[in-house]
Amino acid sequence: MENKHKLLIIVGSVREGRFGPVVASWVAEQAGIHGGFEVDTVDLADIEIPLELPAASPKYAGADYPRPAGMAALTSALEGADAFIVVTPEYNHSYPASLKAAIDWHFTQWTAKPVAFVSYGGAAGGRHAALHLENVLTELHAVTIRDGLAFANYFTAWQDGRPLDPAAPGYAKTVLDQLTWWAGALRSARKAALYPA
Repeated sequence: MENKHKLLIIVGSVREGRFGPVVASWVAEQAGIHGGFEVDTVDLADIEIPLELPAASPKYAGADYPRPAGMAALTSALEGADAFIVVTPEYNHSYPASLKAAIDWHFTQWTAKPVAFVSYGGAAGGRHAALHLENVLTELHAVTIRDGLAFANYFTAWQDGRPLDPAAPGYAKTVLDQLTWWAGALRSARKAALYPA
């Protein structure tokens, strides 16, 4: 629908036994309840993401950047999105290599679009991963949202695919409200003028 923003939820971990798809499913449900988005989910485990990059930079190559055919679905989803939610665990105080590779294969697809983070982990709830992602995506001229969701000790804090904290849906609504505002503002700005990257 024209009045809805296209939200892409990205499952960042490809690790065996990962919890990311559970979190992403709940986030997608919350986005559906919110009602401001047309929601799509991309699981990086389903995408071919080589670590070896071409010599050219995606910043300057644009549509001519030589990506593997197996990455076409990801590139198309990133290109068509008005906003992103990145679902990430924390590995060694940062985010997964799969997520970094997926980001590095693209540039203009992120530009002048808002990104929110939903992280999970041990005591820190994946916050280190989210902080590192803020720096990376700012370099790509994305707009990172101040508020996010961080699920500490997810292995005991979730049951039957849902967080046990009764306040979690309220926190999710705050994130989605901010993401909606930024998605609308930035989509209008992108239509009005070319972003000076």
